[in-house]
Amino acid sequence: MNNKNYQIGIVGASGYTGSELARILINHPQTNIASITSESHKGKQFSDLHGQFSGIVDQELVSAEELDVKGLDVLFLALPHGVSMEFVKRWKDSGIKIIDLSGDFRLSSPETYEEWYKKDHTFPEGFDAAVYGMPELHAATIKKARLVANPGCYPTASILSLAPLFHSGLGIDPNGAIIDAKSGITGAGVKASNTTHFSNVNDNFKAYGIGSHRHTVEIQEQLSFLVKKSVNLQFTPHLLPVDRGILATSYLALDAGMTQKKLDAMYLDFYRDKPFVRIRKEAPSIKDVRGSNYADIFPFWDARTNRAIIISAIDNLVKGAAGQAVHNMNLMLGLEESMGLHQVPMQP
Repeated sequence: MNNKNYQIGIVGASGYTGSELARILINHPQTNIASITSESHKGKQFSDLHGQFSGIVDQELVSAEELDVKGLDVLFLALPHGVSMEFVKRWKDSGIKIIDLSGDFRLSSPETYEEWYKKDHTFPEGFDAAVYGMPELHAATIKKARLVANPGCYPTASILSLAPLFHSGLGIDPNGAIIDAKSGITGAGVKASNTTHFSNVNDNFKAYGIGSHRHTVEIQEQLSFLVKKSVNLQFTPHLLPVDRGILATSYLALDAGMTQKKLDAMYLDFYRDKPFVRIRKEAPSIKDVRGSNYADIFPFWDARTNRAIIISAIDNLVKGAAGQAVHNMNLMLGLEESMGLHQVPMQP
């Protein structure tokens, strides 16, 4: 049995993802948070930034420039898009396992990244080593990886909702899927903007990134691997006036021979050994998964329109970010995959 105590570094302490990583890792039985970095808050305590950790995680924040990775086993990069790639490049020969929570290595090539993120990619060699970190689809390769690209929160909810159908071999139209997704405000990150200002979010609801959101290509690429052909779907995100959570409703036309019983069986079989996907008998809400690493999925067959309607709910900061990253860490270290991730959803 593997009883090693692994040393963990978190690069990027000020955001919601860094905070959630700490919340999960402090209760993980085989990890120790050895270092946490912040450029803008160097010298402060972690609990100065996140008061809920007072008396729990009070260690001093250091600059990433001062971080000695030699004593670390795993490094989480909780950094903005376009920043992580420089740190991956810096530590590429260190032997440390890296889990990047930005979008810098999620896509198939640097050219695709530059097209959708509108940024130059400064470490294209990293794409050769990076593994897309969705355990439900890529557990075998994640176990062998030294660099894992943690999925986006919208793609996590969206891909999990449609993966069984795209894997089924039913002859579906790979261009026929429509995903209508809504996220809580923490999905926009901790930095304030006009979009995330309280007066613009509270008592309001709107769509954004219509027809052009960069998570579209991430969803398309992962589903294309399952159906083994190019996918060109419709994805529209919306901003909810809530703290956290994602609810995605996906639509896909199927042959008239489908039934509710067949659809349920397909989803139950596809996710039968996946500890964090729960197939529900009724449509889930975001509070059903709040604070947890669960993805709740409800497949519904609409015989009137011959469409599958799939509802999926996740916590964007846990299953959509930090929790999934810890799940990936467990696989990379050869640990039991659900270790440290048994948080029960908070309700209400």
